[in-house]
This record gives sequence, structure tokens and C-alpha cells, in this order.
Amino acid sequence: MTMKLGTPLSDTAVRVMLLGAGELGKEVAIELQRLGVEVIAVDRYPNAPAMQVAHRSHVIPMTDPHVLAGVIAAEMPHIIVPEIEAIATDVLAEIEAAGHAMVIPTARATRLTMNREGIRRLAVEELGLPTSPYAFATSASELAEAAAKIGLPVFVKPVMSSSGKGQSMIGSIDEAGTAWAHAQSSGRVETATVIVEGRIDFDFEITLLTVRSIYEGAVRTDFCAPIGHLQVKGDYVESWQPQAMTPAALTSAQDIARKITDSLSGLGVFGVELFVKGDDVWFSEVSPRPHDTGLVTLATQTMSEFALHARAILGLPVDVSQRDIGASAVIYGGMDATGIAFEGVVEALSVPTADLRLFGKPESYERRRMGVATARGATTEEARERARLAASCVRPVKG
Repeated sequence: MTMKLGTPLSDTAVRVMLLGAGELGKEVAIELQRLGVEVIAVDRYPNAPAMQVAHRSHVIPMTDPHVLAGVIAAEMPHIIVPEIEAIATDVLAEIEAAGHAMVIPTARATRLTMNREGIRRLAVEELGLPTSPYAFATSASELAEAAAKIGLPVFVKPVMSSSGKGQSMIGSIDEAGTAWAHAQSSGRVETATVIVEGRIDFDFEITLLTVRSIYEGAVRTDFCAPIGHLQVKGDYVESWQPQAMTPAALTSAQDIARKITDSLSGLGVFGVELFVKGDDVWFSEVSPRPHDTGLVTLATQTMSEFALHARAILGLPVDVSQRDIGASAVIYGGMDATGIAFEGVVEALSVPTADLRLFGKPESYERRRMGVATARGATTEEARERARLAASCVRPVKG
């Protein structure tokens, strides 16, 4: 797909609607704005980060099909870009089938990847990809049975959640009830299903950003350098690029990523998460959009994952080359408050090569991601040290 780029707020405008307006959507919106695209940001709460840089915004319950369909009908976007999982995907399928808008990457991909059950069954049952042992459970007792069958410890995740929400690890069957309750209270969408996963003895996990774009009239796939990351309770706290791995493992990782993204089809950036041990690679998850661990690409790549996403969905050329070694470190809110402020910014930006993104989220929580520090270095360890230092300098305070 290739289209003319027009002028925002005019009859020639290319209109892109973001469904989800968090920090990742904000960076995508900025890249789209640079190309003269008219951006409409939609989310379930007001003053979300991407709304602050969009031409217009709407606050709606995005799991309500009637409300979502109404907003889309009123705005008539050319392209719809889902940025979160909790969306009435049936509406997107209807709009796509009718040819009213292009859904990124596709309505089917959005539906499959918002549900861990759908994507896991696709990966294993249709594509034969290697994964951790797993089972689905619809009650605390089923969870306990699955854990006993798979073998402890196991990880328990809601089938519909993101950024580690609702996830836990249990080392005893007695913990099944607590894990079930935690999953039910923290998922993005009300559901009675969890996935129970066995632990893989891996050396590290990566995000392989996989980009599907148009080149000489056909879809091509490119891979960014692998991103290593550190997670705590399922939520990323650091990432770095590149992650060193064997040539055989990198080939396997790219093969798995190509298979899953070819099956999902469409255009844009996919964040493919993989476990790696030596030459062995296992598929974990895929997000059909820029990935939070990919915030490091703001410091490392010729085009960040957000620029790549914007270009790919518009049918424009992409460049996945890495420019520098770099790392990112998360800045947490540290408190439950609204309209917080940040001290220590001068100190943070005095760290060599450091940069900051303060997301502008209107409400802070103790463990809510409110910003990120990035830094470059001669080695990944130097970059990580600088990013951690810069992030530690930033002190959230009540406004």
C-alpha cells in the first residue's frame, strides 16, 4: 500500500487513529506528525500521553463495540492503529472487511494477539513453533491441576493483559488460589481464563523487532538487532541493544519471528519475545505494534521502532540499521498521586549520552512507568550503567 501524504486538517489529510494513547502511542504520533499525518488518539482515560500531541482525541470505553464503532464512523480514519489489547476487535474486523479503513497490522492479528490463548494455539498448533509447556485454566482448581501436571514452578498470566499485569509465579500448589485471584483482578478485560506456563531454563530473553514493510511493490521483512531485557514480575525495567547471541540462535530467532509475523500478515512493527539458551530458541509472545523494551531504539537505531512503525504503515521505505550500542532504564512513579513533578532532571541529563522521555501520564502509581532514561556506550554494560544512573537521578515528587 502506498498513499499520497497530504496536509493535516484539510481534504488531502491522511488520517490515522490510535486506539490506545500511552507512551508508545505518543512516540508513534510524533513520528506521524513529522510526516504531515492527521492523528486522532483514543483511550479510556483523559489526557493520555498521545492525546497531548494528537490533533484530536476521544475518551471512550474501547471494549464497547457500539461506542468504538461510532467514534470510527465520525472520524473516518484511513488507518486504524491498535496500541493496546483491550479493544472491541469484532468492530475492527467489520470495518476492515467493508474496506472502510486499514487496520494495522490486520484485524485478525489484533484479535489473536490480544488473547494469549489465540496466539499460543496459532504458534504451536498451526505453526509448530517451540514454546514452554502450557495449559489453560478456567478456575483455581484447574490452575492447580495444570500446575501439578506441568511441574512447579509455573507462571500464571491472564490471557488478556499486558506489561506484566496479573502475572505471578507459584512454587507450591497451595498458591494456586492466590495466583488465580491476582490474575482475575489485574487483567485488561474480564475473563475467566489464565495460561499456566512451565519454566524454561533459558540464558536470557530477547525482543526481536520484526518489521513488515513495502519494498518494490511487495511485502518484505526486516529484523532489528536483538534487544535484551530485564523483567521484574513480568514488567520490563531495563533493555539494551544489541543482545549478544550465537549466529545459530539468531538465525533460529529470525526464522521463528518470520513465521509468526507472516502468519499474522499486514504491515508495521511486531515485538516478538523469545527465550534463548545457547543455540536453542523458544517463542514466548508477540505484540503487533512497537514494544516497550524497544524504547531503547530511541538511542540506538537510525530509525527508532516508532519511526519504523509510522513509515511501514504508510507504505514508506524503512531502515533497521543500528547506529550505536545503547540501553534504557524505567522511571517509576513511586507514589499514588495526580499531576506529579520530576526533580533531578539536570543531574540525569548530565550523565554522558543520556536522554529522557517523561511520558506525561496524568496519574502516577507506585509501580507505574512514568518515564524512561536512555544512554549509549562503548559496550552494553557501559550503556546500562549510564541508563540506570540517569534513571536513578530522576525523583518523582508531588506537584
